[in-house]
Amino acid sequence: MKKVLSTFLPLYTTTLLMLLGSGLLTTYVSLRLAHEQVNGTLIGAITAANYVGLVIGGKVGHNLIARVGHIRAYVSCAGIITASVIGHGLSDAIPVWVFLRLIIGLCMMCQYMVLESWLNDQAESSQRGLIFGFYMVATYLGLSGGQAILMVETGFGIGTLLIVALCFALCLVPIALTTRTNVQAMSPAPMELIYFIRVIPKLLTITLVTGMAIGAFYGMAPVYSSGLGFSTQQTGLFMGLTIFAGLISQFPLSWLSDRYDRQKLLFSIALLFAVACLPLALLQHLSFYWLLGIAFLASMVQFSLYPLIVALANDQITAERRVSLTACLLMAFGVGASIGPMVTGALMQPFGSNMLYLFFALCAAAIALLSRSSGHAHAPTNEAPIPHVVMPDSLATSPLGVALNPAVEEEVIQATMMNDEPEAEAETSTEEEETPTEPKP
Repeated sequence: MKKVLSTFLPLYTTTLLMLLGSGLLTTYVSLRLAHEQVNGTLIGAITAANYVGLVIGGKVGHNLIARVGHIRAYVSCAGIITASVIGHGLSDAIPVWVFLRLIIGLCMMCQYMVLESWLNDQAESSQRGLIFGFYMVATYLGLSGGQAILMVETGFGIGTLLIVALCFALCLVPIALTTRTNVQAMSPAPMELIYFIRVIPKLLTITLVTGMAIGAFYGMAPVYSSGLGFSTQQTGLFMGLTIFAGLISQFPLSWLSDRYDRQKLLFSIALLFAVACLPLALLQHLSFYWLLGIAFLASMVQFSLYPLIVALANDQITAERRVSLTACLLMAFGVGASIGPMVTGALMQPFGSNMLYLFFALCAAAIALLSRSSGHAHAPTNEAPIPHVVMPDSLATSPLGVALNPAVEEEVIQATMMNDEPEAEAETSTEEEETPTEPKP
């Protein structure tokens, strides 16, 4: 463990600072727009633009890294994000904010790809689970820590945006100073969407519905809290604890997932999620601390859904297709995360803030219904269930995250995702340099 921390501390520190800024920005944007009484559908559209950017960034990130390398790709994306964050303070036009959030999402996915391919390249096979575990902890601490900053800020001035820009500027320092720059390029995970639609259609649908719920949470939970009349500090505490609940839930989930039938476990967790959301959807006058406690429990089961879906899907897919599976699950999740904020924004505007948790309850009921009826009839593999891997939701990872999964054979990852073109180009370049040129007459 000490060796892992000493080796990867710069990357973990970069991740922490990056997610600190991202978590703070997401909540700040939603709160400020709600304070200015912007239409809920527009708030949802701005949030959705961020997730559309994340989906697009999966392809853009690979091309950028292949062209300029890991450090240059990360530095350029951090610079664009910093400028985009400050751009929020220069214009109040909603179309501008939609565009800026899309660009930030796209660049952040590129940053995720840099970090995860770098972590995988430097990881020994026996340590990938531990390395990804620390990466997950840094991710959740960053997301929840951003809300703590919001608790000490007052008002909605440009000061908060400057703190976000500061986080994205500082996240450059650890990765720029690291001496471990010999990172091999990785190809994007291949897409076999038609195959997975045929083999695991219900799991893909469950992933999309889960994305709708989690995307709506990140984008509209601050609006929910503000709509109930809570202060900015209370909203920061609400968001910080509910996001931190996602980290707390991963470890008991991992224990349960390796000991009980995962399909039945998914059904049970979805039902628990629905039951936990009902008080927040139906009761209008809960005190802040009662609301906080119930929302914490709801978030624990909410953030358990995606890792369990990933484990269940991997159980039903042969090893050589698991890299492609990750890319397809990410796409389904991202599409759902783009839809969720817009739907909840449209519902919350006329019917009230409690529509957010009613939407969660409906999503949970749909997941329970789909998981109840999604048997293993199409499972193409008779392998034993793979070990459950503690992981963040897919809004905080990339298609390359599978490379850190110890349950996926390293040979499969190497064969599927390693890009030999840069090496071939380097060899060609070396040969050209070593070949003497004839003197010009």
